[in-house]
Amino acid sequence: MINHITSFLDFLKFEKNYSSNTVSSYEDDLLQLHSFFIKHFSSEKYQLKTIDNLTIRLFLGDLIENGISKKSIARKLSSVRSFYKYLYRKKIIKSNPTINIATPKIPKKLPSFLDESAIIKMLELPNEAAVTGLRDKALLELLYSTGIRLNELIELNLENIDWYNKTLKVIGKGRKVRITPFGEKAKSALKKYLLSREELFSGTTSEKELRSVFISNRGKRMYPKGVYNIVNHYIQQVSDIEKKSPHVLRHTFATHLLNRGADLKAVKELLGHESLSTTQIYTHVTIDRLKSIYDQAHPKS
Repeated sequence: MINHITSFLDFLKFEKNYSSNTVSSYEDDLLQLHSFFIKHFSSEKYQLKTIDNLTIRLFLGDLIENGISKKSIARKLSSVRSFYKYLYRKKIIKSNPTINIATPKIPKKLPSFLDESAIIKMLELPNEAAVTGLRDKALLELLYSTGIRLNELIELNLENIDWYNKTLKVIGKGRKVRITPFGEKAKSALKKYLLSREELFSGTTSEKELRSVFISNRGKRMYPKGVYNIVNHYIQQVSDIEKKSPHVLRHTFATHLLNRGADLKAVKELLGHESLSTTQIYTHVTIDRLKSIYDQAHPKS
């Protein structure tokens, strides 16, 4: 089975162009499935042709008994489904054992976001007298102005910026490219930062990293934890929301657009969502806001 898992992961990486993080998640899930089979079945019973619907259900039941959350189980089942769909299409197996297995129902959580007064206050916090403050300001402005993902921000190169049209060439999930606009304030913050960006370079900064828009304190391309720490540092000064990740600024971007009347389909394109249903979670936020305004303002509410 390990050989088949390896070929599947290569398929995701080289043909589907999935990110290394996504491929790693698939690998973890499938190796967990492999370990379960080794632990519970003899070598005679643990063969691809003998794995059936009940076997997969036993794996899911084991996850439940071990206290794995419904959200994690749903993700693992999705990985297993994709793997067996791949094997079936390659005619390695004659039937797909994951058919008719229901995905655990996960209660939908509304996305965390900042209100307009909090985001305005946050964007004024970075110390623009220091190059790190200029970088932080540009990073925050760009995340809020565009709604791009963490990895999309990290992968930005100087040539991805179209200053005249105020747009970014963004490499999204599945290595899909999209063009997204940014605002005048983000443009101004970016230009100020880029004028001093060289101060962050070091002797170990590579030629490839010189193209990176955002540079870490060590002169390298900005990394996920670094961006997370920056965003977390500023959000905690203006809000007590539980989550303080870069994704909060993506949620904030989408929510503020919809609150101000933006078309849902347009927001979907700006976020780079595959399906409109993914974007629709933000409508719940705006509906709740409208209900709150109604309850406060209508004399008969």
